[in-house]
Amino acid sequence: MSIQKISVPKNQVYKVLQIEEGHFEDLKAIDISPAKLTKAISAFANADGGELYVGIDEGPNGKNHSWRGFDNMEAANGHLQVFEELFPLGGDFLYEFMQCDGHPGLVLHVIIQKTKEIKRASDGKPYVRRGSQSLPVGADRLESLRRNKGITSFESETVPAPIDIITNSLTIIDFMLSSVPTGEPEPWLRKQMMIVGDKPTVAGLLLYSDEPQAPLPKRCAIKIYRYKTTDPQGSRENLAFDPLTVEGSLYGQIKAVVAKTSELIEEVKILGPEGLAPITYPFETLHEIITNAVIHRDYGTADDVHVRIFDNRVEVESPGRLPAHITTRNILKERFSRNGAIVRLINKFPDPPNKDVGEGLATAFAAMKKLKLKDPVIEELENSVLVNIRHERLGSPEEIVMQYLTSHEEINNRTVRALTGIGSENKVKTIFLRLIDAGQIERVPGKRGSASAYRMATSSEQSLGTPP
Repeated sequence: MSIQKISVPKNQVYKVLQIEEGHFEDLKAIDISPAKLTKAISAFANADGGELYVGIDEGPNGKNHSWRGFDNMEAANGHLQVFEELFPLGGDFLYEFMQCDGHPGLVLHVIIQKTKEIKRASDGKPYVRRGSQSLPVGADRLESLRRNKGITSFESETVPAPIDIITNSLTIIDFMLSSVPTGEPEPWLRKQMMIVGDKPTVAGLLLYSDEPQAPLPKRCAIKIYRYKTTDPQGSRENLAFDPLTVEGSLYGQIKAVVAKTSELIEEVKILGPEGLAPITYPFETLHEIITNAVIHRDYGTADDVHVRIFDNRVEVESPGRLPAHITTRNILKERFSRNGAIVRLINKFPDPPNKDVGEGLATAFAAMKKLKLKDPVIEELENSVLVNIRHERLGSPEEIVMQYLTSHEEINNRTVRALTGIGSENKVKTIFLRLIDAGQIERVPGKRGSASAYRMATSSEQSLGTPP
């Protein structure tokens, strides 16, 4: 593959010069040594990918940058030779030169994907991107990075526990009675590498021990919270009860947590066109997202899976970052199993939770669309992955307001927030103002302040008949 030289319009140059350095973008002057630039490329590759622009002079306070590129492509050979040796062109790394009339020189644009392998800078050290910094990975964090990359997996580690904890459990006995062909637990577990050198592995304990939380404390329970609020963060004051802790084998945990979460959700009432009604989430969505959190989490991270039920959403937080090349942008299309043995063997249980291996999240998103709810939001935090399953309709807030007014005389701010899942009073006020400006609604006379209400505008009823 050759490196292309592309011409960009001035409006794109303006966008580049407005970039604020952050987790996904970095700007460097041509005077910086190639060795220092390899740290940024390594950091992007080992984190979530990103873009590097070489040939931009940073302005004061990180603003008012200026374009000062290489005189020609050959002038960047020193940089490209170093980059090509460590980060070869093609696949995960793309290099191109950008030019624009009226702006001096060529800017080298480097596009870096999140890589499956650990990438090291020219000093031999791996770096990771955190905000606008490229930070070296110390020896104490290297194993965590290996797990995040999927190079190693904590599931294959052995645990100093007696093997009969998995060879003589009720879980393995029930499993063997339903498996084909049937056999004795210990030979089968050894064949599957769930016992190595007379010690059970982490995967073996998680799948076949009746209580893996005993030999693996703080790593494999699931906690369920019920917050009676729509606030962005839950607090002790709005907890409906003390958090529930679900233990047991992964197979039993998944079934128990999905059932309990569904039960608690049914108790939540929201305001609809016909008054208070039970909230509804697709069972498939809850099942697939909870299953995904349990079987794909990083068991090397000492934390539990957390399921938080709010009045307008369900949050599922799974310990560990997304593995290998998986990002929040490609997670529905790409596949990678951090815990390959767990994914494979839990699929052998009767009515396995991961029936369609690799299709779970796609199924969850499709189920939300069927109920005309917005897609779940997947967010990668510093040491975990958070999935937010929102009870928000696909229709715009304006459409929801007008639909409500087809069967009700008036509507207020609180009602709109309940119908749409919007938590901000000010956002709802803005929606009302847009509808008033469009001639769709009008303020109800005599109602002001907290009692303010709105009704369909007379002109809207006459001209539109049935509102949108």
